[in-house]
Amino acid sequence: MFHPRRTLRVLLLPLVAGLALIALPAPSAQAAGTLTNGGFESDGTGTATPTGWSTYSAAGQNAASYTESGGHSGSYRLSHYSASAYKVETYQYLSGLTDGTYTLTAWTRSSGGQNSAYISLKNCGSSDQRTDLPVSTSSWVRIVTSINVTNSQCTISINSDANAGNWINVDDLTFASGSTGLAVKGADISSLAKSEALGGVYRTGSGTAGDAVTILKNAGMNYARLKVWVNPADGYNNKTHVLAMAKRIKAAGMKLLVDFHYSDTWADPGKQTKPAAWSGHSYSQLKTDVYNHTYDVLNALKGQGTTADMVQVGNEINGGMLWSEGSTDNWSQLAGLINSGYSAVKAVSSGTQVALHLANAGDDATVRWWFDNARTYGIDYDVIGLSYYGYWHGSLAAAQTTLDDVVSRYGKPVFIAETAYPFRLDSKDSLTNQIDTTGELVSGYPATQSGQLAWMNAVANIVEAVPGHKGLGVFYWEATWTAVTGNGWDPTDSTSGNGWENQALFDYDNKATSATSWFSHR
Repeated sequence: MFHPRRTLRVLLLPLVAGLALIALPAPSAQAAGTLTNGGFESDGTGTATPTGWSTYSAAGQNAASYTESGGHSGSYRLSHYSASAYKVETYQYLSGLTDGTYTLTAWTRSSGGQNSAYISLKNCGSSDQRTDLPVSTSSWVRIVTSINVTNSQCTISINSDANAGNWINVDDLTFASGSTGLAVKGADISSLAKSEALGGVYRTGSGTAGDAVTILKNAGMNYARLKVWVNPADGYNNKTHVLAMAKRIKAAGMKLLVDFHYSDTWADPGKQTKPAAWSGHSYSQLKTDVYNHTYDVLNALKGQGTTADMVQVGNEINGGMLWSEGSTDNWSQLAGLINSGYSAVKAVSSGTQVALHLANAGDDATVRWWFDNARTYGIDYDVIGLSYYGYWHGSLAAAQTTLDDVVSRYGKPVFIAETAYPFRLDSKDSLTNQIDTTGELVSGYPATQSGQLAWMNAVANIVEAVPGHKGLGVFYWEATWTAVTGNGWDPTDSTSGNGWENQALFDYDNKATSATSWFSHR
């Protein structure tokens, strides 16, 4: 992924909360085998302690929790809000449960700005589970969290530790048997080999120098993504370097995604330039080129005992690949090229999953158009990958709509192939960063390490909530691309800067940012 700077589109709209608050005494929690009044429909507007629920505030601020009209479905919702700072918990105690794994589903909205705003499952006999509420002001977002009940009981807890004017909305909670989790908690580390060769250093969060692969693995990363160019000008991200890096990735116990760009440089929605060696080739020859190149790289990986677990046939191919022969102006030819790559992948390893990767998870209409055509023209694939950068691609709710839709429409698993967020705005090198002003940020997510972590957890949340366990996971882009002289964006220009170092997972002191803890997401 590499994009020119672009103007931020407005992502989130403010919601004004200004309702009368009615304080009522909190009744004792009621034991129940199933969740009571999860839709908050039993009491009408202004109830501080809805039926089946209890409210607690050490500071006597129970009135900050109340029901009001405007639910996700039905007529009412639960809200936390006060014109002054507040701390409040709305909870429900369940007993008589059959031991096993349960999943809580909830629809939420939040202004952001709280010290904390989350739903937790606690007192269930196993470690408490907590899910922070994503910042989404105008549209509802579905979140899930699961827990292993071992003592026949569990408490569902909705919490706010908020500043004046902060608010949350919660509705349509369900609690039922089932589990959640992400199979893929990965990152693209394509820049690492060149960075190390040029003197790049990587440290743990406490400052101990070490191998970046090991540092990320120890943080919980379980999947690495490597791009492949055909004959890049700087000699990196080619077959030789991918083979070497694959050994390190597999030795660390991680899985491997190989991302074929079918170019000598960046391929993305704005450019899909054929490799120089394939220039002037006919469409028929290009199909052979795709097959041979794909087979060659993957077979070499298999031969050294590092078989790819997943392969992208093309990178952000919204407009096709290998222009102009493989553009979406000619779907039959694009299908032939993709299927040639698919066949090569399966010829090397039938168990390797083939992903097709588009940009802009927030644009459901375009994603539908693309994959409807893929179905019409018989394009083969196993998995759908989507890039999702919130400062470019719309709200979390919009991305969730797309994820849910593609799973329902095409029956394929889906993952976020790329996402990122800045931990600061200034540059460490001479090139202006891709995101470098507060106006470009996603509302509610500051350019801090905690903001970077909150963004990653929010993206992981919407993928985890995809129905039918078809949300595979998330890849961070680009974890190791720190500001190292010579490792700029342009492989033909050793003086080019990075533009992305403020979105790496290593800070300007080369220490792992706190956002690496997202890899331990369920």
